[in-house]
Amino acid sequence: MSHVDAADMTPGAPRYATAGDYVQLMKPRIMMLVVFTGLAGLVSAVGVTGEAINPFMAAIATLAIALGSGAAGAINMWYDADIDAIMKRTSTRPIPSGAVPREEAIALGLVMSGVSVLLMWLASNAVAAALLALSIAYYGWFYTMLLKRRTPQNIVIGGAAGAFPPVIGWAVVTGSAPLDAWLLFAIIFFWTPPHFWALSLLAHGEYKKANVPMLPVTHGAKVTRNQIMAYTLLLAPLALAPVLTGLGGLVYAVAAALLGVVFIKLAVDVWRSDAGAVPVQPEGAKAAKRLFAFSILYLFLLFAALIIEHGFGAYMAVPGLS
Repeated sequence: MSHVDAADMTPGAPRYATAGDYVQLMKPRIMMLVVFTGLAGLVSAVGVTGEAINPFMAAIATLAIALGSGAAGAINMWYDADIDAIMKRTSTRPIPSGAVPREEAIALGLVMSGVSVLLMWLASNAVAAALLALSIAYYGWFYTMLLKRRTPQNIVIGGAAGAFPPVIGWAVVTGSAPLDAWLLFAIIFFWTPPHFWALSLLAHGEYKKANVPMLPVTHGAKVTRNQIMAYTLLLAPLALAPVLTGLGGLVYAVAAALLGVVFIKLAVDVWRSDAGAVPVQPEGAKAAKRLFAFSILYLFLLFAALIIEHGFGAYMAVPGLS
């Protein structure tokens, strides 16, 4: 069955689109996290460098990041409409449900891509605009069209798409992307595999049915649990690296240390469980759900600590590192 033919086979009767359908097309939950981490990069750059930025221009740049994220989400939903229709948890999305035609989704994605990059350029600089364009292309084309259906490392390599926002936010202020910005990129990059693989352990049957080569499908649950553990053990100390450069102060250091301990504990619970096995025991599923839910809170609190330090004057150098 061709990509187009499968995508046109929508379950259930077509329905009229609502404003909410077009919002869902832009993956608002992902967008919120993207905007938040982008804002953290922007605020941190102001705090670290002392550079001033017009609040109105900063708001427009943040809006551009949101639009860029929404554009990438719409392109992703356009291309993945066929597999979304097969999987239960995605079958009610705007395209497979029959609410939004595929051609409208791709048109929205492309128009929003252009508008977001243009807004970013006008509100800040060419470097930030180029990074935003790269992040949209990375998620909408490189991850969605090239990686997702071809390799079980899709989440690892494709995770860079979601790691760009703090670098973009930093570039909005300075027109550059120094080491501190890339440390924030690295934190999100190494956070993505344990975050998403925890979910894929729960939904591996759906991915198998849709013929998507997620790691639990191609290599099994045990390998996936091992990989979750490995990436978590890399992530926890990496999250403390901004303290060494002076980007993260005492508040951030305490938050990163405590959150890292909890993350490792939950990853160990998954590693020791049978999460992803068939049939799965309730405790295994609960362990994966707990890790997935906490991973979102982890990233939010980690970047919130940076915003608190650099945006609200709460920065205190870690004793012995100043």
